[in-house]
Amino acid sequence: MTGLGYTVPAILAVVVVCALEFTLLHTGLLRRPAYWLSMVIILGFQIPVDGWLTKRSAPIVIYDEQQTSGVRFPFDIPVEDFLFGFALATAVLLLWERQRADR
Repeated sequence: MTGLGYTVPAILAVVVVCALEFTLLHTGLLRRPAYWLSMVIILGFQIPVDGWLTKRSAPIVIYDEQQTSGVRFPFDIPVEDFLFGFALATAVLLLWERQRADR
């Protein structure tokens, strides 16, 4: 288990997005209940779709297990998918908030 191909970039994506918020953007987004509600809504869609795409019984998306942590939860979803999803959604919302504040 190396995890370098998918796990490390997933963790770095989260760290970079959080670092951007706390050092450069300062939107306060991560302190807002509406942001966390949006994350719950995203998970509500991500889990069934990602679960269907990655189910081990008939996967549509196949991961090289040498490139992941090997941790899958729930429905055989690699945990790295949640890290990338968090980083992507959060980055978009942070940039949106920053752009709105600059108007």
